[in-house]
Amino acid sequence: MKDSILKSIRESIAVKQAILDDDAFLQKIEHAAQAFLATFRSGGKVLFCGNGGSAADAQHLAAELSGRFYKDRPPLYAEALHVNSSYMTAVANDYGYDDVFARMVEAAGRRGDVLSAFSASGNSPNILKAIEKAKHQRMLVVGFTGASGGKMVGLCDVLLNVPSADTPRIQEAHILIGHIICEIVEREMF
Repeated sequence: MKDSILKSIRESIAVKQAILDDDAFLQKIEHAAQAFLATFRSGGKVLFCGNGGSAADAQHLAAELSGRFYKDRPPLYAEALHVNSSYMTAVANDYGYDDVFARMVEAAGRRGDVLSAFSASGNSPNILKAIEKAKHQRMLVVGFTGASGGKMVGLCDVLLNVPSADTPRIQEAHILIGHIICEIVEREMF
């Protein structure tokens, strides 16, 4: 059992070390933070979407921005699009699960807002439709994926494609990257 624990920790460290050693990736994190800052400074919002563990990551990061991170400060408009279960089940039933995020992006997203789209594979149909709708709404899209980027490659203004194909390691890195962005936003805004 201990070997399995050590293996998981070492794999997590290796993914984060690969990010640390990649100047281009670090610049993408900076660009994502700049996109968030620009939208908040202009009175806009950041909408988050993801499925499963990625939904939990999206909700977690939205809470860091709309609640607080390190500082007591005014809230920022950040929302995870899946938190209204009545909406989610109604739209999934009436239109299909592929449309649950796109419809809310259409309702809430405005030009200059940011969509933070999480998909470890980069191929989730409902995330892809949300990105398509966000681009139509003239929003910026920050994508969080695994190494390949999947179908999200070329669709995102900033693609944070974590250098791994292992979903747990990808999601661990997404939270690290998201926390870095939240810290930058909070420091620069307040």
